[in-house]
Amino acid sequence: MTAPRNGFHAARWNEPLIQDLSEPGARGLLPGAVEPAIRAGAGDALARVPAHVRRAAPPALPEVTQHRVVRHFTRLAQMTMGFDVTTDMMGTCTMKYSPKVHEHIVRAARLADVHPGQDPETLQGVLAILYRFNRMMCAIAGMDEFTFQPASGAQGIYTNACLIRAYHAARGELGRRDEIITTAFSHPADAATPHVAGFKVITLMPGPQGYPELAALEAAVSPRTAGLMLTNPEDTGQYNPAIRAFVERVHAVGGLCAYDQANGNPLLGIARAGDAGFDLCQFNLHKTFSAPHGAIGLGCAAVGVKEPLRRFLPRPVVTLDGTRYGLDDDRPDAIERIRAFLGNVPTVVKAYAWVMSLGTEGLRAVAETAVLNNNYLLANIRRIKGVAIPWPENTAPKLEQVRYSWEPLHNDTGVTTMEIEQRMVDYGVQHYMPSHVPVLVPQPFTIEPGESLTIEEMDHMIATLRAIAAEAYEEPEVVHHAPHHASVARVDDGIANDPATWAFTHRALAKKRAAWSKPRSAAAKRHAGY
Repeated sequence: MTAPRNGFHAARWNEPLIQDLSEPGARGLLPGAVEPAIRAGAGDALARVPAHVRRAAPPALPEVTQHRVVRHFTRLAQMTMGFDVTTDMMGTCTMKYSPKVHEHIVRAARLADVHPGQDPETLQGVLAILYRFNRMMCAIAGMDEFTFQPASGAQGIYTNACLIRAYHAARGELGRRDEIITTAFSHPADAATPHVAGFKVITLMPGPQGYPELAALEAAVSPRTAGLMLTNPEDTGQYNPAIRAFVERVHAVGGLCAYDQANGNPLLGIARAGDAGFDLCQFNLHKTFSAPHGAIGLGCAAVGVKEPLRRFLPRPVVTLDGTRYGLDDDRPDAIERIRAFLGNVPTVVKAYAWVMSLGTEGLRAVAETAVLNNNYLLANIRRIKGVAIPWPENTAPKLEQVRYSWEPLHNDTGVTTMEIEQRMVDYGVQHYMPSHVPVLVPQPFTIEPGESLTIEEMDHMIATLRAIAAEAYEEPEVVHHAPHHASVARVDDGIANDPATWAFTHRALAKKRAAWSKPRSAAAKRHAGY
């Protein structure tokens, strides 16, 4: 039996690349001729472009009729499994519903057609939103100033590391303060980015409750401690109730504390980083604040700091002199830019609209609903045959996600968590997260429902996992070779991991195709990416 019990079958089109649809002379739009008066007034525009920066030949853009363009992208959209099509349970990524009205707002000419290099006097509306949202985020997090310059969660965490480095450098202590402490189940960037910023990283391992005990931190802190960077709740969904004591212990030796709140869904309106004593923090606007995540939208992290760190924020900072908004570039102590200009402004506008639509009570309802949904899933998934919950000593509810384990099922059937993830596609369910490194949980899978899902959608997810677990025990080959009803078959890992097969542009692909067409030995073809 390979058919899913709910009858799902993904759309499948053998759709060529848009370049391969090109036909000389085909047009989707015929612009009108330039009016003589405009042409005379503009003169020879090309003559103003220096010869050394002009193209030697026009770009090889595809020539395609309008209806073929529409058909092409409609077919590609039908083969995806995004939130608009199916239930989404991507763990650790907070893949929630993003209201369509926010897309219309940021595509309007009043935002889409502005340039960040314009005079601030012509950007007053945009700067007003950035300034107001900065104040909102300060209230949400208990901070004194924010920057929206980082373009991803990892960049936001890296910004925290750079701010910690700048703070200690300004005090003349950076030479001896060279260690950052993090935890094993914090986001991997909480260890990776301090290392990139020049710090040695000390990782605290989980105790019996799933998070490090205070004694482990006591053993790690020293005069060399520059700071603590962690996620709370961690990626297991566990909230460390001793977090204030952690912060106080790091402060006692002169270190700073950074709160990675990419798992911030259960905290909105309930807990604030500043109230726990943290010096700086970061949120992912493209997760917690409902701007689209990943390839369907621009990433943006919001990094907040307390007053002593304000002067180190990257340039520019939006200011208000009482009536007019401006950009402060005169910041001699600022760290280097994390990204150009003001960051991904459209993402900030979407997040601003989301907060404005919810209000204070709505933000708290987001957190309460996310926690309720997560624990509803936990109570039901716990009863599926083959599932284990790490650290069973801890009977407390988990917050916005859970790191589950298929270890019992794997030991009984040989089916892996990756194979179950592939089989979920056949049921029309967006896959879960097989979890981040380090893999301390065998055969892991992480699910994060957020506040967007209804009980019917969660029941569908539970039924899907229960059905696939039954297949693993009764017909494991069905799961081993899944997916069977996806738009694209499983990718050959050998090819996917071989740089010789990669082609990131149509020009590169054309060169590879030409190389493949020439007679040559099998070894030479493999080397050319055949």
